[in-house]
Amino acid sequence: MTNNAEKKRRQEYVIGDVSNFPEGSHKVVKVGRREIGVFNVGGKLYGLPNICPHQTGPLCEGRPPLGTLVARGENDWKFEWVSEGEIVACPWHGLEYHVPTGRCLAYPNVVLRSYEVFRDGDEVKVRL
Repeated sequence: MTNNAEKKRRQEYVIGDVSNFPEGSHKVVKVGRREIGVFNVGGKLYGLPNICPHQTGPLCEGRPPLGTLVARGENDWKFEWVSEGEIVACPWHGLEYHVPTGRCLAYPNVVLRSYEVFRDGDEVKVRL
């Protein structure tokens, strides 16, 4: 039998209609006391906390997710644009995070908690 704490931990919350989360968009929603950034990247929904671990900035309220420039030795150190639409940058200090994994690009050992966001008919739900 499941205890109450486990049931509460896995509760689902309706956060909007599918039409509120078109591909390429992001939106901050409140679920209880949590603020969650919901991102639609290539038709898949992701949820990240709206808080940057650097100095608690509102991570998901920044510009729309973009890509990032990288230079790799196997490409003669030429800059190339990667992860199109998958990178969110904190508006306070610019730290970038990969939305699908929650991993910080500058500090790969920093990984944000992620929230399961999914479609259920015409509704979008988050599972905590």
